[in-house]
Amino acid sequence: MLAPLAAVLLFLAAIVSAFGYLRLEEVEREQEAVKRDLEYAQQRMRLRLLERQEQLMRLARDVSNKEVDPEEFMGRAESLVAQYPELQAITWIDDRGKVIASQVTPSLAAGSAWIAGERLRAGDTEGTFGLARDLLQPVYSQPAASSTTLPLLQLHTPLTHLGRFAGVILGEYSIDSLLRYGVPTEISAKYAVALLDSKNTVLAGRSIPVRQNTFGLLPWATHVNEDEAPVSPVGNGLILRVQAWRTSLGVIGSGLFWLVCALSAMTAWMLIANWRHTRRRMHTQHALVAETTFRRAMENSMSTGMRALDMHGRITYVNPAFCQMSGWSEAELVGQTAPFPYWPEEDHELLRSLLQQELAGQIPPSGVQFRVKRKDGSLFDARLYVSPLIDAVGKQSGWMTSMTDITEPNRIREQLSASYERFTTVLEALDASVSVAPLGSEELLFANKLYRLWFGAQAAGHLQLVEQAGMPAQPLTDDGLDHVDSLAGLPTGTLTGATSENAEIFVAPLGKWLEVRSRYLNWVDGRLAQMVIATDITPRRVAEELSASQADRAHSASRLITMGEMASSMAHELNQPLTAINNYCSGMVTRIKGRQITEEDLLGALEKTSRQAQRAGQIIQRIRSFVKRSEPNRTLSDVPGMVAEAVELAEIEFRRRNVRLTHHVAARLPTLNVDPILIEQVLVNLMKNAAESIDSAQRPSARRSVELRVVPKIEEGSSAVEFSVTDTGQGLAPEVMERLFEAFFSTKAEGMGIGLNLCRSIVESHHGRMTARNLYNGQEVVGCCFCFWIPVTDSPQNDVSKDSGVTA
Repeated sequence: MLAPLAAVLLFLAAIVSAFGYLRLEEVEREQEAVKRDLEYAQQRMRLRLLERQEQLMRLARDVSNKEVDPEEFMGRAESLVAQYPELQAITWIDDRGKVIASQVTPSLAAGSAWIAGERLRAGDTEGTFGLARDLLQPVYSQPAASSTTLPLLQLHTPLTHLGRFAGVILGEYSIDSLLRYGVPTEISAKYAVALLDSKNTVLAGRSIPVRQNTFGLLPWATHVNEDEAPVSPVGNGLILRVQAWRTSLGVIGSGLFWLVCALSAMTAWMLIANWRHTRRRMHTQHALVAETTFRRAMENSMSTGMRALDMHGRITYVNPAFCQMSGWSEAELVGQTAPFPYWPEEDHELLRSLLQQELAGQIPPSGVQFRVKRKDGSLFDARLYVSPLIDAVGKQSGWMTSMTDITEPNRIREQLSASYERFTTVLEALDASVSVAPLGSEELLFANKLYRLWFGAQAAGHLQLVEQAGMPAQPLTDDGLDHVDSLAGLPTGTLTGATSENAEIFVAPLGKWLEVRSRYLNWVDGRLAQMVIATDITPRRVAEELSASQADRAHSASRLITMGEMASSMAHELNQPLTAINNYCSGMVTRIKGRQITEEDLLGALEKTSRQAQRAGQIIQRIRSFVKRSEPNRTLSDVPGMVAEAVELAEIEFRRRNVRLTHHVAARLPTLNVDPILIEQVLVNLMKNAAESIDSAQRPSARRSVELRVVPKIEEGSSAVEFSVTDTGQGLAPEVMERLFEAFFSTKAEGMGIGLNLCRSIVESHHGRMTARNLYNGQEVVGCCFCFWIPVTDSPQNDVSKDSGVTA
């Protein structure tokens, strides 16, 4: 049936191939003719340009040899312009770009003519003039054309005198005239000839636009037979293009082609229509056979046993699955009446009653459960579903029953029941309260023993825990309607992937701290519910509060110990202003008694006494603010301010030990969310330890220095501020380095060993880290550096510069 269609298609392909081959051969011959004619026109134009170039070069040679003056130049130029129409102007220009003489045709625009005495205009002409001067060779160029002037071609022929550049003879060609007189007439008649620039812009001549075929189907419909070549000696700046005029007959000439195509298409369509009709008849026949076979296969492959009874209770049909379940063959079952062979003897009365209900149509839609006896005597549980059997005319002819083996589901149901009992026992024995309630309802779906002990059997306790913990719930309005989206506040992911939410709350009626965890789940009936688990964490909270209180007392004790260790330095620092006050007062008393003091001297002495008293008061105030015990208070603190307070406290000890302190605070540091008193405590301890290390090492005066640096840094991928204290002491021994931050470990005879341990605890409580390292000069230890960093918290204030860098 496919042979005629294939023959028509092959015939159509042969006609198309032949027509295409002939047309392509014709196009190729036309292209060869165009190329040959283009070469001929190019040669003619080249010879014409070379003749004009030779004439201009002879004129330039005569001018260079001083054989031609400007008046004679004008005569010879006029003769050349009149004789050769493509020449528009001949101009004599000296080596400084000044026009000596110029002869132009009357057709040249007034603005384009050169005037004797003027200089070269800036632009393309001046650039080509310089190129001819450098090369001492004739140079062609195309000056930019305006909308009012025709495009020109310029030839700069250099003048030389005694081997030196003396100017140029500028010849200007009309490109349009060059095309008109340079291309042979027979070429212009056969082709559309045009001169293009390097950008394919048409300077002169005609172009054939691209044509669209009427049907747009033939590959040669839009083809324009053309060729192009550069014009020598101008080069790639001037291109000659020829385009052949259209000679084919287009659609009319292709009429035979389209007639053959149409007849072939009609024949193919008729063959395809006949083929489709035959296929539809065969498909219908195959579908009928397949439908019959499918229905029989479906009955035979069902895992559900099917049995048909007539209106009197006689078996008229059983499928293979029913026979496989019961172990009885179709021949042993069809035609049997009650009692059936698969009925257990002990259940005959029950099964007769069920059969009567079945024949009366009283079996519930959910079916009935009974036991079935196999042929080998074994029993299994089955569920029977009954529906009326309606024939083709709509009359009931019996009852169709389906039987399913439910032995395995019954076993699984019993295991699930036992598992549920075990799970309930575990939940009842938990030391945490567990409750489940549906969203938007006050119904309590589940509550274990501890929940009932704390909150009773109502959902009020569940809702109270959810509300105090601030977890999403679905409250109802007074009219019982939800005024917002019923899914508002719920997790957007799947419930199996939703994370639980934790919160710690204090329940006043119970007097307990509870850790509340919440999770959404699908209840057994498909409703979205919320499970809340509440664990008593009162002992843990009490222990945490006690630990925090002890840590606070340890910090205060550490500051008092630091001040105790610095007591002698403080006393010395206070003794100076107090001695000065005593001296000023004694002097004033003596001079007043002797009446030897004026009012101005008395006023000056009192001002000095006041300043010394203020100095003593400032020292005492700094000590009081440092050792004053207060609750931890983290605020956005200014780093330069904290450093300044710590330095003022430490400088007292440094002066007593004759140690020089320098500190540098980087500019534009961000603020830190810290307790400023605790950070000052860390800095004071580190600087005091540095001074003691230098003193114990007995360094000379030139090496008794401590440096404090505060700079920003990037730590663990986030911004931080680093504090470092560097001394020139004796460093740390390896065994000391290993136990440096242990509690109650100290290298000082009178030390308690809690200073550095508390410093590290303070830094880590601010989410920072503290380290220590020795400084080396070759193999010699020349000091030690303690440094710690505090992370920068995200805050709008961190974008503002707080202070500039300070170096003391």
